[in-house]
Amino acid sequence: MSGAALAVVVVVVFLLALYLLQRYGDLRRQQRMVLLGTLLSWYLCFLIVFILPLDVSTTIYKQCILDSGNHPTTPVTRTTTRVCEEPWSYIPDGILPVFWRVVYWTSQFLTWLLLPFMQSYARSGAFSRVGKIKTALIENAIYYGTYLLIFISLLVYVAAHPQWKLTWRELQTIGITAANTWGLFLLVLLLGYGLVEIPRSYWLSSSHGYLLAKTYFKTAKMATEKVSAEENLADVMEEVASVHESVRYNHCLRKCVDTIITKCPSEYKEEMGRTVESSGGEQKALPTKRDLIKLHKKVISGVQRHGQTQVQWSILLDEAVHLEDVAKSQSSPVRHFIHSSPSAHRGWIHRFIYTPTVEWYWECVFRQSFYRLLAVLLCLLSAAVVWSECTFFTTHPVLSLFAIFVQMAEKQHNYICIEMVCFVSILFLCVCVYSTVFRIRVFNYYYLVPHHQTDAYSLQFSGMLFCRLTPPLCLNFLGLIHMDSAISHQDRIQTSYTSIMGSMRVLYFISDGFYIYYPMLVLLLCFATFYSLGSRCLNLLGFHQYITDDHLTSDLVDEGREHIKRGSFITRSAWRDRYGVQGATGRSRGGYTELKDDQSCPVTEVNNSGRD
Repeated sequence: MSGAALAVVVVVVFLLALYLLQRYGDLRRQQRMVLLGTLLSWYLCFLIVFILPLDVSTTIYKQCILDSGNHPTTPVTRTTTRVCEEPWSYIPDGILPVFWRVVYWTSQFLTWLLLPFMQSYARSGAFSRVGKIKTALIENAIYYGTYLLIFISLLVYVAAHPQWKLTWRELQTIGITAANTWGLFLLVLLLGYGLVEIPRSYWLSSSHGYLLAKTYFKTAKMATEKVSAEENLADVMEEVASVHESVRYNHCLRKCVDTIITKCPSEYKEEMGRTVESSGGEQKALPTKRDLIKLHKKVISGVQRHGQTQVQWSILLDEAVHLEDVAKSQSSPVRHFIHSSPSAHRGWIHRFIYTPTVEWYWECVFRQSFYRLLAVLLCLLSAAVVWSECTFFTTHPVLSLFAIFVQMAEKQHNYICIEMVCFVSILFLCVCVYSTVFRIRVFNYYYLVPHHQTDAYSLQFSGMLFCRLTPPLCLNFLGLIHMDSAISHQDRIQTSYTSIMGSMRVLYFISDGFYIYYPMLVLLLCFATFYSLGSRCLNLLGFHQYITDDHLTSDLVDEGREHIKRGSFITRSAWRDRYGVQGATGRSRGGYTELKDDQSCPVTEVNNSGRD
C-alpha cells in the first residue's frame, strides 16, 4: 500500500506541475530546455511538499517501535499491534533517504547552476548556440563568483575553529546551511505577505462592487501599459525596417536579419516588404553583428511584452463585463444569469451543468457567503501559523499549535490524522509563499502571466525561487511540529529529510539564533501587510496601487470604467458585424441584455418565452 501511495503522489504532483506550466508557459513555442527546466523545478518542489507528511508519519512509527523496544521485523503481540500499528503509508527503510538526496541535490543544481545559465541563454540575442552559450557564461561569471566567495568565507570561518574537523559531510552541511539561510530570509518576507493578503483577498472578493472597482483600476493601468508596449514595438520595428533596407540579400549579415524578421509580427513583415519594394537605392550605414544581436534581443522582448498586454487587456475586459453582468443579474426579476456577450454561453458545461439558473444562484446567492466563510477559515489558519512561528522554539510547555495537534495524534497513534494535519498545514504555508511568487512583479523583468504569456526568463526565475524556498520552508515546518532536533533539542529519531540536511549545529549561531528568532519577523510583516504599508510606499514612489481611500485610485477607477465602455462597444460592434444583431444579444436564453450603442448603461429585457 505504501508503494502505491508513493506512486500516486508522484503522478498527481507531476500532472499538477504540468498543468501550471501549460497555463503560464507556451508548450509549442518556447524552447524545450526552458520548459524542461521549469517543469522539473516545479515538480521537485511540489513533490517535497506532498511526500514530507509521509516521512513524518513513518518517523513517528519508528519512534513508537523504538520506545516499545520492538523492531518492525519482530513478530508483534496483540498489545504491540494495538500500540504500534504500521501506518498505511509506511515507507520501508532506505527508500526515503535516497529519494530525498536525489530530489534535494537535483533541485539545488537547478536553482544555483542550470536555471541561471538557461536564463541568460534564453534572453541572449545571439544567432547561434555557441554565441548564446558564450553570452550566458559571461553574464553568470559574477553570479557564480559571488557564490564561490561566500562559500570560501564560510570555509575560513569553520577552519578557524580547530575543534571542528572539515569532513566532506560537514562541508555539505555548510553549503546546505548557506542556501537555507538565504531561502529563509526570503521565505519570511513572502510568508508575512501571504498570511494576510490571501484571507483578505477572499473576504474582499466576496463583494462584487469591490471586484468591479479594482478591475476598473487594473484596466486603467493596463491601458497605459498597452499603449507603451505598442509604441515600444513600433519603435523597434522601425529599427528592424531600417536594417532590412540597409543589409542587402547578398551581404554576410543577411541571414541574421532574416532571423530577426521571423520574430516580427506578420503585419510588420508585410509593411517591411512593401517598404523595400518602394524604396530607392539609398545606401544606409550597415550595422555590425553586435548591433544585430542587441536588436534581436529587443525584438524578442518587445513582441513578448506586446502579446502579454494584448491578452491581459482582453482578460480584464471579459472580467469587467462579467462583473457588470453580475450586478445586472442581482437586480433582475428572473433567476437566470444575464450575459451581455454570447461568448460566455459556449461549451457543453454551460448548456448542461453550469446553466444560467445555476450560475445565478452561485453568483448572486452562494458566492458571497462561501468566500467569506473561506476567508474566516484561512484567517484562523494564518493566526495559527503566526502564533506557532513566534512560539515553536518553546518545548516546555509546547505552545506551537501544529506541534500540539501532531503530538495529540501521536499519542493516539492516529497516523492518518498526523498526515492530514501535516499536509493541510504545509499546504497552507506553500500556498501563502508560492501564490506570492505568482503575484509579485519586478517591473517587466519578472512577471508570471497566465494564458501562455509568461516569457522564458520569468518561468525559470520562478523555478529558481521555488527550489530556494522549498527546503527552508520544509525545515521551518518540521520546526513548527517539533520534528527538528536542531531547534527543539529533543532526543528522538529524525525524519529522513532532516538527516539529509545534516546537523545545523556545525554553525551554532545560525541554528540557535537566526533559524529560531528570524521567523518571528513574520508578525511585523503581517501588521505591515494588514495596513498596506508596502502598497502605500509604492504608491508614493509612483507605482500606483489599489488603495480605497486614495484620490488617485478613484480617478483611475473612473478612467478604467470609460475604457471598459469603449471596449465593450467595440466588442459588440464586432459581434454584430459577424453574426448579426441577434447573435450579439442572445440565443434563446431565458433572459438577455441588449446593449444599445447610444446608451452608457445596459438595459435589461426579459424574454418570457424561456421561463418555466
